[in-house]
Formats: sequence, C-alpha cells, structure tokens
Amino acid sequence: MEVLTTVSSETRLPKLEIEGVSKWFTPKRSLMVQALDNVSLSVTKGEFVCLLGPSGCGKSTLLNIIAGLTKPDDGRVLADGKVIEGPGRQRLVMFQESALFPWLDAFGNVMFGLKLKPDLTNAERRKIADEYLDLVGLEKFKHAHIHELSGGMKQRVALARALAPDPHVLLMDEPFAALDAMTRDQLYDDIQRIWMESRKTIVFVTHNVREAVCLGDRIVLMSPSPGRIQQVFEIPLPRPRDINSQELAAYASKIAAALKGTANGASSE
Repeated sequence: MEVLTTVSSETRLPKLEIEGVSKWFTPKRSLMVQALDNVSLSVTKGEFVCLLGPSGCGKSTLLNIIAGLTKPDDGRVLADGKVIEGPGRQRLVMFQESALFPWLDAFGNVMFGLKLKPDLTNAERRKIADEYLDLVGLEKFKHAHIHELSGGMKQRVALARALAPDPHVLLMDEPFAALDAMTRDQLYDDIQRIWMESRKTIVFVTHNVREAVCLGDRIVLMSPSPGRIQQVFEIPLPRPRDINSQELAAYASKIAAALKGTANGASSE
C-alpha cells in the first residue's frame, strides 16, 4: 500500500525549532573554525527530515546540538516549545557505529535502553523489548551475542534500542554508511516501514543523495565553511520508495546537481 509522504495537517505542529544557531570550534589554540552560521529550521511532528551535505558542512554538529550533546554559541533549539539545555530521553541518537554492549545479547541491549523508562515494571520492559526486536525482524536472534551478528543486524538492534523507550524524536547520524549496498537497501525498506507505522519525528544525517531521497519528506542541503542551509527540497514521492526507481533517480539527480555547487571545506564533524 502506498502512503504519501506529506504529513497530515493534524500533525503539522513544530516538534523542533532551530533558531539562528551558530557554532565555533577551536581545534588549535590559535585557530577558530566556524562550523555553523545562523542556521534556522523548523521540523514538524511526524516529519522525516534528512540533513544532506559534504563533509565539513556541520550536519553532525547540528544533530549533536539538537540532541543536547553540544551547546550552540549563538541561537537556540526548542523541542515542543522548550529550549534544549542538555540531553533528554525524548530525543535519542542512533550513531554510525552501533555502540552496542558486547557483553549483552540483543535482548539485553534493548532492555538496557528501556532503563530510560523508570516507570515501567521489569515485565513491561521485557514485553516491549520483545515487541521491538520483532519490529526490526530479530525475534529469532534475541539471545544472540553482538559478535555473532552481522553489521546490518547490529544496526537493527541499535534501532530497536533507540525506538523502545518511545522517544519523541529519533536522531540518526549516518547509521547505514558503513554497511554494504544490499544490507543498506534492506534497511531502507525497514526504516520506511517502521516510520510509516510509528510516525516518529526523525532527523537523519547523510551524505548519500539517493539515501536522502529514499527516506526524507524534506531534504535540507547544507554547504560548508561555515555550515549553512543552502536549499530545502520537498520530496512528494509516495511510500514505500524503491531506491532504484527512475522517479527517485530523477529527484536525486536534481539534488546532486545542487550539491555540486557546494564548496568543500575543512571537516568540523
């Protein structure tokens, strides 16, 4: 069944508001580098937004600021109308590396994430962990240890761990970049299915144009030195999307042409 990417009017509420955010870093005592320059963006509830751009455009820095892991030097970010002052359990991050605990099995890793929900009983946590491992297709591997899993399976466990506490916002920092093409294609199907079922607000960092078109409602193209929003693209293609389709390729070609206009700069990510 095809589902349009457009978020319904009932959910068009600002989940995240990025207002004039700038950030500087000092990699050397005598050198100051500006990673972000006056970035403003609004993300609506239930929207899937991809931050796209070359290395050094500040997309990961912006994601860390949204997560509350890094503070902006100028500007602010609001979640549900409240200024983000630090990390919070309503905004969880999934990184490029799965960052799983090797001494725990898949089930134990998801259970660990559920410690963010102190109001749950242990029986409730176990039930939720089972449900999310089933959601990512790993119900038969719940007792497998991390070293026994493939790269794609590890990322599925990481995704289940991030989703299980039911965060309001899921922040994903190039989570599929290190995987082979066949595994990525399967995960594109999985993440679309999960998003269509949950309607989580997702901010997804990538430098892969086709990946962004396959997943995003909107693509925010960023340029480096310092990081700014260059252009925002709406992607009205119906879901689920096939990354190899001609329609998707046409959108990707248009965005890739715009991406070529961005200048390469020193990486601040």
